Amino acid sequence: FKMCPGRVISKLLCSGEKEVDLAVQSAKAAFKIWSQMSGMERSRVLLEAARIIREQREEIATLETINNGKSIFEARVDIDISWQCLEYYAGLAGSLAGEHIQLPGGSFGYTRREPLGVCVGIGAWNYPFQIACWKSAPALACGNAMVFKPSPFTPISVVRLAEIFTEAGVPKGLFNVVQGGAATGQFLCHHPDVAKISFTGSVPTGIKVMEMAAKGVKPVTLEMGGKSPLIIFSDCALENAVNGALMANFLTQGEVCCNGTRVFVERKILDAFTKEVVKRTQKIKIGDPLLEDTRMGALINQPHLDRVQGFIKQAKEQGAEVLCGGDLYVPDDPKLKNGYYMRPCVLGNCTDNMTCVKEEIFGPVMSILPFDTEEEVLERANNTKYGLAGGVFTRDIQKAHRVVAALKAGMCFINNYNVSPVELPFGGYKASGFGRENGRAAIEYYSQLKTVCVEMGDVESVF
Repeated sequence: FKMCPGRVISKLLCSGEKEVDLAVQSAKAAFKIWSQMSGMERSRVLLEAARIIREQREEIATLETINNGKSIFEARVDIDISWQCLEYYAGLAGSLAGEHIQLPGGSFGYTRREPLGVCVGIGAWNYPFQIACWKSAPALACGNAMVFKPSPFTPISVVRLAEIFTEAGVPKGLFNVVQGGAATGQFLCHHPDVAKISFTGSVPTGIKVMEMAAKGVKPVTLEMGGKSPLIIFSDCALENAVNGALMANFLTQGEVCCNGTRVFVERKILDAFTKEVVKRTQKIKIGDPLLEDTRMGALINQPHLDRVQGFIKQAKEQGAEVLCGGDLYVPDDPKLKNGYYMRPCVLGNCTDNMTCVKEEIFGPVMSILPFDTEEEVLERANNTKYGLAGGVFTRDIQKAHRVVAALKAGMCFINNYNVSPVELPFGGYKASGFGRENGRAAIEYYSQLKTVCVEMGDVESVF
């Protein structure tokens, strides 16, 4: 593999209505076999898939870096989280069960946890392989089939996942991949044989997915955007807080939905924090994402780079101060000259009503906002239509728990940020969506309960 920014890697045909139907029918046939297998049988297949991913970690990470533009260092972490996700749900597959309830007179009832059928996964371009694993692992563990549509900007690595599932022994067609954009997604959402849709992406597209699913009364999981607050109190460990702010803003070139892009800093330490953040941000190594020491690669494409640049321009017009970065970056290596690179940006002198503070930029842009009291910062932190994540840095453990309890967000971090253990549920409040990925919670969204009531005596009739 070689990095060739701005050049075509490969060409794929979009799946039309016919191809989508073939994929769904193939998944439907595989579902009949897979859903009849025991949880332990499904577990062994998922464990084998996890083993293959772990064994091919370097190859898949390289493919993902070329697919997406993120650093190989980060891509390896994504692949590790992916196989860990499969292992986690393999562990749960054999223990999925309902419950037994004793009723009067020796009668009893029980519940069965049953798969839904053919589930649709629609992925985003920032974590292509990982998102596909986050959606497919619980779906398959519960006995479902899945048809997955990756983003048209990152179509490649998910195909490798489909091959791995086949190698691991899933029935043919159980995990199908269709390629395309909005039209392909519409065919999937409207298909009568699709039982559930799990979507990761922007709020406008998520709203459309929900509208389409409503027509077929299909359950949906929506994992959408955010404008998450990161609250830095003066009693924090400053170096740790700076590390957290960098992790909350610059992973994957800032293209992360749960990023803590509104960094609220207690006024007492505003200058010290800002100085250190700017110093550290200026040292971030940008360039060829396949090099070991690169920590920031290229943004996904030219239109997105232009959009991020537009936010920075508007921020300056509205009175924000660019403390560092924000300009385009041209690496020394001539083969990278057409890459979509920019320097990570820190904005100071920000206020809550600025566009850069209110809207999701989805790029390497941090906005720093001073605050004075806990009550004040909580009101400001929650004053957003989003509610995906939030973070707090403080040495006061009571305050930490008090603050995260008050934050209206689905994923909160105390003295860290952007860690994603597969054991913990992930998802948002408000416009950031509903439903959960990961953890035991995801089982609820990929299965349905059947209640059975058993009478052990004579039926008492009221007639």
